[in-house]
Amino acid sequence: MELRQAIAQRYAAKHFDGRPIPEEKVLELLEQIRWAPSGLNIQPWRVKVVSAEALKRELSVATYDEPQIMSCSHLLVFCADTDFRRLSERLMTRMEAEGVPPEVRAIVGSIAADMGNMPSEAWAAYAVANTYLPAFLAQLVAKDLGFDSCMMSHFKSDEYARILGLPGHLVPAILCPLGYADDVPLPKWRYSVQELLIP
Repeated sequence: MELRQAIAQRYAAKHFDGRPIPEEKVLELLEQIRWAPSGLNIQPWRVKVVSAEALKRELSVATYDEPQIMSCSHLLVFCADTDFRRLSERLMTRMEAEGVPPEVRAIVGSIAADMGNMPSEAWAAYAVANTYLPAFLAQLVAKDLGFDSCMMSHFKSDEYARILGLPGHLVPAILCPLGYADDVPLPKWRYSVQELLIP
């Protein structure tokens, strides 16, 4: 499927038919979304993949019993990583290991040092904003691979963290259930380009 087709055909599925997505397809999706962009290439996210029925049942309660959770094949829980210092150190170490030129590492290191002075709330917001990028990419890749998805932000993040036993620096930011949709999408519309532009 071409990218433009995936963009046009993707929609927020409200219910899935329960058929399991082959694990190799889920792995292929994960392989693709790891290429998502991020500021400084710091990649401040982690993904928890949930397919066990019992665990989905617990999480469903923390998602206001929305039907996507129990009917999906796999639930991707995208978590923002708020530990900037660790992420920054990991980035610099990995850049050196990957052979990034010293002058580029120096520039990135300087920017990272400045960002290290951001208030923790500002960094958390930055991390969450970056975490939406692989989550959106997951929707396009899912459509390209032949199944459906739904971006969900209406859930109890703290309950998800508790149920999944996440460390404090990983904050569930957005959900992406995957499966084969058995609902009918509503007609899709968007505001025109002219309405998006600021005069």
